[in-house]
Amino acid sequence: MTTTDSAVSPTLAQRWRGARWVVLAIVVIIGVAALTTYLTAPRPGGKMDPTSTSPDGARALMTLLRDQGVEVIEASDVAAVERAARPDTLLVVVQTRHLIADDVLDRLVRAPGDRLIVDPTSRTREKLAARVELDGTIPFGSAEPGCDLRETTRAGGVQLGLSNAYEAVGDLPVTRCYEGALVRYFDGRREITVVGTSAFMANSGLLKQGNAALAMNLAGSKPRMIWYAPQRSEGESSGGATIVDLIPAQVIWIFWQLCLVVVLLALWRGRRMGPLVAEQLPVVVRASETIEGRGRLYRSRRAADRAADALRTAALQRMLPRLGLSHNAAPPTVVQTVAERCGLHPQTVAYTLFGPPPTTDGDLVNLARELDNIERQVAAS
Repeated sequence: MTTTDSAVSPTLAQRWRGARWVVLAIVVIIGVAALTTYLTAPRPGGKMDPTSTSPDGARALMTLLRDQGVEVIEASDVAAVERAARPDTLLVVVQTRHLIADDVLDRLVRAPGDRLIVDPTSRTREKLAARVELDGTIPFGSAEPGCDLRETTRAGGVQLGLSNAYEAVGDLPVTRCYEGALVRYFDGRREITVVGTSAFMANSGLLKQGNAALAMNLAGSKPRMIWYAPQRSEGESSGGATIVDLIPAQVIWIFWQLCLVVVLLALWRGRRMGPLVAEQLPVVVRASETIEGRGRLYRSRRAADRAADALRTAALQRMLPRLGLSHNAAPPTVVQTVAERCGLHPQTVAYTLFGPPPTTDGDLVNLARELDNIERQVAAS
């Protein structure tokens, strides 16, 4: 039996040869699924991050440029820009939430090649595009080129959204497109282009009218492009007005105007305080003045219900000790006792002491009289 069973039973090697193809198939399936998930999964990132697929990212533009044969270099820091910069290269500097320090800007100025400056702050513009200055803003809506640049005439009308506008400093010849949202001039042999917004280059903005064509024409004007959109602070800041750089000049004037309005309003509405009046304390206030003051307060607020409740509560507090009742006595007991003392109908007493609140001033006066009448009869009984 032992010899026959050992000859017929499969060995470990035979089992492995039969199962290895199954194990190999499972490994291949898992690998393909992991690779597909990695390639298709959304990639979050910051504003104009070239690897981000979020609405504010720039992954779609990078893909379109590479499909058109443009060599795209994604520079994560200024050192990468310096290594890749050449005279035949377009350097794209995109202002993100992180400000670019002065020493980094100085290194970018020395980088060779043409420049495309997107949504710059005042410091960035003064360093990298010193021949143009801010000229207000343009509102939301479609905009036509209004110039003869090849990049803009091919793109036609676009939807840039809210954008800064620029104009030339002095008499320098500058080409202005889209009402000044895009300007271009030559600094020697170098071509410098400034755009007042980056929204049309983002993943969510490429689908709008003409935006993809304009973004590709501007960023793909050279066979080789360096994309520098800092996602973290870099370099040593000079400690200047970093927050003020983000605030438009018009906001500062509006702020000071509002301060002036507040001061004038305070002078107009403020009371002129006279000298202090010496008064001996404590001050004796007559009870009639207190009652009159509370009555006027109730009347000014039309609080007849609160006034009636105060009158009924005060009358009961004065009558209950005379009736031999505690302050926690039930309303039916109080009504029955008062009716017997005063010789009134219980329903009349109940309506006066515990009835609904009056609706008019006349009803409130009548209630006060009835309460006073009942209180006098209880005191005289």
